[in-house]
Amino acid sequence: QVQLVESGGGLVQPGGSLRLSCAASGLIFSGYAMSWYRQGSGKERVLVAGIDTFGGRNYADSVKGRFTISRDNAKNMVYLQMNSLKPEDTAVYYCRADRFRGTDRIWGQGTQVTVSS
Repeated sequence: QVQLVESGGGLVQPGGSLRLSCAASGLIFSGYAMSWYRQGSGKERVLVAGIDTFGGRNYADSVKGRFTISRDNAKNMVYLQMNSLKPEDTAVYYCRADRFRGTDRIWGQGTQVTVSS
């Protein structure tokens, strides 16, 4: 069964850091582009960062220079290192897998990140 399980969310102060993890199972991980989305309260879900099957990365302008996405294909894991967190980063963060040259799309359940003093 294909599954994405996120962890690492929580409450942090502005300027703090968190690392989100997403563990994938039931899929050939190396064949999927991985990404992180977020959805703030009352807002639409938007792309935060993505990493393709070749290791290429892209980021939303709002997180560029602060967040880093990475993947470990040997462990079927994708990470989002979040530094210099701001209150506007508060959102539910979702892990997503997209099959390379395919239509399969898998979403995790999401993990809450709250940035507040």
